[in-house]
Amino acid sequence: MSAGLIGKAFCPPHLLHTSPAAVRSSSPQQLRLDIIPLSKVSVGDNFLRDEAVYVPQQNSHKHLEGKPRVFFLDVNPICYQGSQPSLLSFANWLSLFFSQVSLRDPVIAVLDGDDCNEYRRQLLPSYKAHRRKFIGHWPGLQIRSDISVSSSEVQISDVLRQCNVPVIKVKGFEADDVVATLTDQVLQRGHQVIIASPDKDFKQLISEDVQIVMPMPELRRWSFYTLRHYLEQYKCHPSSDLSLRCIIGDEVDGVPGIQNVAPGFGRQTALKLLRKHGSLANLLGAAAVRTVGKQYAQDALTKHADYLWRNFQVLSLRRNAEVHLQEEWLSERMACNDSGVLTRFFQVLDKAKSFGDRILIPTFYISPDDTNDNEENFEKIEVDVGSH
Repeated sequence: MSAGLIGKAFCPPHLLHTSPAAVRSSSPQQLRLDIIPLSKVSVGDNFLRDEAVYVPQQNSHKHLEGKPRVFFLDVNPICYQGSQPSLLSFANWLSLFFSQVSLRDPVIAVLDGDDCNEYRRQLLPSYKAHRRKFIGHWPGLQIRSDISVSSSEVQISDVLRQCNVPVIKVKGFEADDVVATLTDQVLQRGHQVIIASPDKDFKQLISEDVQIVMPMPELRRWSFYTLRHYLEQYKCHPSSDLSLRCIIGDEVDGVPGIQNVAPGFGRQTALKLLRKHGSLANLLGAAAVRTVGKQYAQDALTKHADYLWRNFQVLSLRRNAEVHLQEEWLSERMACNDSGVLTRFFQVLDKAKSFGDRILIPTFYISPDDTNDNEENFEKIEVDVGSH
């Protein structure tokens, strides 16, 4: 299996060429890069749904001395407005990403590969069993079931490609696994990695050289989350994050926590034990030879060790995806296309919504000087119209 790369691009202008200084002085709710003084804010299902997310008190996303930055863009999560698939959400977050976060740093976009969940579902059938693939329909519309090609993925990939962002898919691997694999390769080249995603799975990768920048829907901006922020929030090292999630589970992804078999064994108990023992392996090893906590915790750890190791296999990011870092992916990204490509994409989306009981998915193979916005730029798909 090899990585699928969707590459290359061209060049125009109009909307996103804002300097960092101008960004910081713009509207605080839309284009402010500084992190505002809130203690907690909820960002939806993908980032610790069972706990409000810690928002750093001050900005600490500065470049590490002498280390160039490489961004990984986790595409799928930004393609939703709440639980509804939304190309407009993708366009909005990408626009803010290019203006607020990464003006010219290298960006590598990653999509889930075909059959990406099969490995984990072999271990745990409930894993992401309720998730539906983003197939590109508008809220209130039901696309015919015989349409098998994901038109939206084509449009998303094409927009990214035209903005000089390589797009990677690896058959049999989730985007998270591909990012983890490439992160190791980028770090070996002496770069700093920043992962653009709301996905809590990436917390296990946080280090001095790996940060997260996540979309904050309530604030309409991206926000950096670093090693310092993790330490302040959890009072333990991110190397313990995977172990924590193995114990408390992940309801969003269909991974049951130990509280399902040992009521009362919750997050605080897990954090207390991990701060002392450091990892699930150390904790289970200690519990096998001596008492490590209250009796209910001791019983849970000794009786359900296999349960926890199963969770460990499911929740660990795989780092063996068949993808190899290309030198050109580390080059400064040419941003000259951004405003023109995104302006046209917004126009195409607006046009698509105006066709009433037919949804016209934009094909979006449009050259820089192509200003024709008639129906020939759309792929016609018959749909049944639901209530709006």
